Amino acid sequence: MKKEKLQKKYDKQARMYDNHRNEYLHKWRNKLLAKASGSVLEVGVGAGANFPFYQEATEHITAVDMSIEMIKRAKRRAAQYNLQTTFLQKDVDELHFKAESFDCIVSSLTVCAYPDPVSTLQRFSHWCKKDGRILLLEHGISPHAFLKMAQHAIDPLYKIISGCHCNRDILNLLKKANINVINVDRQWKGMLYVIEASPAQ
Repeated sequence: MKKEKLQKKYDKQARMYDNHRNEYLHKWRNKLLAKASGSVLEVGVGAGANFPFYQEATEHITAVDMSIEMIKRAKRRAAQYNLQTTFLQKDVDELHFKAESFDCIVSSLTVCAYPDPVSTLQRFSHWCKKDGRILLLEHGISPHAFLKMAQHAIDPLYKIISGCHCNRDILNLLKKANINVINVDRQWKGMLYVIEASPAQ
């Protein structure tokens, strides 16, 4: 899907994202973001669904999203939780940071949408300090044969409707990007990945 069409799709979805937060994900966001600290880059910030779960150890968040409507909502959310935040309306491919710019990089439900996920993950690794953390909350392929088959079958239609893929092998993508997985917790029959990782050394 072309960037302009995807941006318009996310702009339209912004109100839905803001009004219909998935409460089931709250405990996983809370568990994951408790590990965030220092200077954080959150890519694909959306409407700021992660903001309630950042702890005091997080000093500053650079929040990125390609959708201006998402950013408008995320700004209100950041103010609500008194977060020190800088917002950038950019696609991930437009981002340029120096090596080891951030203590932590956060991405939630976004790896499914990147045109070249391995390249994007490698950039995360480049931007993250060597002793930092890459925290991912993602959906992807299930290990269960029937669900896996169904995900592959519906993926073309799923991409048209949602703008992302439902059948990506998140752990394999991390392996290809040489990112070190420290801990992974899988939910929803293995379709939800809660991952703590560190950058390639």
